[in-house]
Amino acid sequence: MHIGINDFKKGYQSRTNKVKDEKGDKVADSHKVLDRWINHFSLLLDVHSANGVRQTEIRIAESLVPELSVIEVKMTMEKPKNHKSPGTDPTPAY
Repeated sequence: MHIGINDFKKGYQSRTNKVKDEKGDKVADSHKVLDRWINHFSLLLDVHSANGVRQTEIRIAESLVPELSVIEVKMTMEKPKNHKSPGTDPTPAY
């Protein structure tokens, strides 16, 4: 709600999307802006030609929690959640 109030108090303010190209010149044309963003992120996310990126080895630690037994799983499945009785509730919700 406060966003609408602020917009009403400030009045209409035109917004332009400008970005700088590789040379540092400002670009305002929507197609050129889109091309610039595509170029920027393709260079940023191009992992195949990235130099100096180290491959890190991920090691999975053994689980500190012991595995559950079949009896524990059966007991958990039979136990109702939140102390609710099994079955449907005939009381309609209003």
